[in-house]
This record gives sequence, structure tokens and C-alpha cells, in this order.
Amino acid sequence: MARQLTIRVLRYDPQSGDSKPYFKDYKIEETDSMTIYLALTYIRENMDAGLSFDFVCRAGICGSCAMMINGRPKLGCRSLTKDFEDVITLLPLPTFKLIKDLSVNTGEWMDGMSKRVESWIHTSKEFDISNLEERIEPDVADEVFELDRCIECGCCVAGCGTKLIKEDFVGAVGLNRVARFECDPHDERTIDDYYELVGDDNGIFGCMTLLGCEDTCPKHLPLQNKIAYMRRKLATIKE
Repeated sequence: MARQLTIRVLRYDPQSGDSKPYFKDYKIEETDSMTIYLALTYIRENMDAGLSFDFVCRAGICGSCAMMINGRPKLGCRSLTKDFEDVITLLPLPTFKLIKDLSVNTGEWMDGMSKRVESWIHTSKEFDISNLEERIEPDVADEVFELDRCIECGCCVAGCGTKLIKEDFVGAVGLNRVARFECDPHDERTIDDYYELVGDDNGIFGCMTLLGCEDTCPKHLPLQNKIAYMRRKLATIKE
């Protein structure tokens, strides 16, 4: 017989003056290969049309469905219900602005982070779309691509102990972005330029190396190695 699940969701609408946070239980029947996303979709379509959560791709690419699943930040579309006990508790990601229920505004925070670390190629060369793209070594291209796989889901931010106690901490996603441009030969910035961006306690030197970011990253990015690499690079210029 199919297993009976209790999906316990934190319900709260901060835009309503009458709303107060509370947990609501939904009892559903588990199906083969059911994900948290599918469970929530079933609940919204058949039990509670007012339940709010985010999704776009359903394939672990867009990062929209990130949430706290039994206390850990995960992607709803990549989390199978069979991997959890009968009661599954869902909460919105912390640190981000809450929209409603499980829906948070990661985009506003990510946009601010991108501007803060100047997340674009800095070059003095004129761009001509008719020219062939400037070639780089394959191993360098692979290194840049590896860091570019970040989907900005916010899991690393939500799982970061430093971010939870330091509001202005740029987070692993921001430090990863800096590392991505530091290894890109198209970018003409120096290590001194990157120091001005993240060389303080709200940047690379504020990281307490708890590695919650790497533990929760759904794309398994090498955040631990890149944060350590950037810390060594930035520390040496002030010796």
C-alpha cells in the first residue's frame, strides 16, 4: 500500500495585517518518484489553492523551488519524498524577504549581490559582435564554466551560519562569483581590485569556514576550495 505522508507547511502572508505564522498539515498519499514539488503541486491543485511556493523548470536548473525541508535548504524538485520520514516539514528560506508561505524574493538579494561584486567582465577592449570570440585555453574555460553553473537558488546563503548572524555578509554565492571572474582571462581586474570588493569582514575574511554552503549546494560547486583560494590570494597582497 502507498505510504501516507503529512506535509507540514509554514503558512504566513506578511502582506496581510491579519496573518500570523502557523503550521498547516496536509495528508496525502505518496506516489512513485514523488518529489516535494509534486507533493506541493498536488496540495495546491486539490486541497489548498492559496498555498504559495515557487517553481519554473522542475529540473534543478532554475533554483526557484529552494526551501527548508526538515531544517535543511534543498530544491523541492530534486528532493524525493521517499528519502524522508512520514512527516515532512517545509519552511521558506531564511535571510531572504518573505513573499508568502514558501515563496521568498531571492532575486532582489541576488541582484544586490551582483552589483556589489560588479558581476560583469571589466575590459578596456571594444566589443565587436562581428568578430570571433577571443579564444582561451580549454582548461581555463572549464574552470570558468564550473563556477558559472551556480543557479542562484539561495541554498548556500540559507545554510550559511555567518550570513545568519551578519546581515551584510556577501555569502558563498558572492564569493564564488568573484572567483569566477578572477580566473576569467577576459576580465582585466587585478587582485587589488577584488580586495576592494570583498577584502573585509563582510566578504572573504568574514567566512567562518563552517562549510554549510558546500554541504547544501545542489550543484556541488567547489565552494570550499574557491573560498580558500580567494582568501589566500587576498591575504598575500597585504603582507
